[in-house]
Amino acid sequence: MAFEGAVWKVRSGDEPVGDILIDEADFPWLSGRFTAGPGFAGVRELFARELALVEEDDEERRQEWEDAYDEVRRRVSLHGPGGPVPEFLLHIEGDRAWFRWSDEPFDEGRPETESPA
Repeated sequence: MAFEGAVWKVRSGDEPVGDILIDEADFPWLSGRFTAGPGFAGVRELFARELALVEEDDEERRQEWEDAYDEVRRRVSLHGPGGPVPEFLLHIEGDRAWFRWSDEPFDEGRPETESPA
């Protein structure tokens, strides 16, 4: 499956949060240019907090990260070219976004939280 050049959409209910134009595919991670939509202002701080907790890489704060990411998942959905995906892990920083997804629920807790090196 070709990923580069595809556009993925982030939504909050019916409101567009932004588009991700995929320019790098290192499966299972995809990354690309993020263009904010009208709904991004309402979730910008959620993504900033989630990413800050990931970057701390502190096992003692893992529950805080899980709570922060649960809030992201409650507020947004991720839509691939074929429609919404049931599970995803999405990070947004500035004009970049990177994520992984699954057509099935993730097994045994959360997926890895970092992007590939």
